[in-house]
Amino acid sequence: VQLVESGGGLVQSGGSLRLSCAASGFTFWRYDMNWYRQAPGKERERVARISSAGGSTNYADSVKGRFTISRDNTKNMVYLQMNSLKPEDTAVYYCNANYVTDNYWGQGTQVTVSS
Repeated sequence: VQLVESGGGLVQSGGSLRLSCAASGFTFWRYDMNWYRQAPGKERERVARISSAGGSTNYADSVKGRFTISRDNTKNMVYLQMNSLKPEDTAVYYCNANYVTDNYWGQGTQVTVSS
C-alpha cells in the first residue's frame, strides 16, 4: 500500500496550491479519502473528506469555502485544491485512506504560507 503526496511548497498569503495524492496497492474506489494536516505543536486534524464514489464531501470549518477535495477513481488519485491560503494553513498535509478498519497514511507534504 502506498499513498504519495505531492504539490506542497511555499506560497504567499492569499495564494493557491493543489495537493495530489497517488494511491496504489489497495482497491482505491472502495475507500473514503481524507486530507489531514498537522501544524507544529498541534494535533493532527482532518480538513477534508470525500466518499468512495465522490458524491459526498465534508470540510473543517476552518477551510470551508477555500479548499476543495476531489478524486479520480480511474487514476487512483485524490486532490486538494487550496485557495485563499492563510499563514494558519501552514502544516504538513497528509493523505489518508479509510475503509472499515483499514486506515492508510501517506508520508505528508509540507505547506508553508508566508504573511
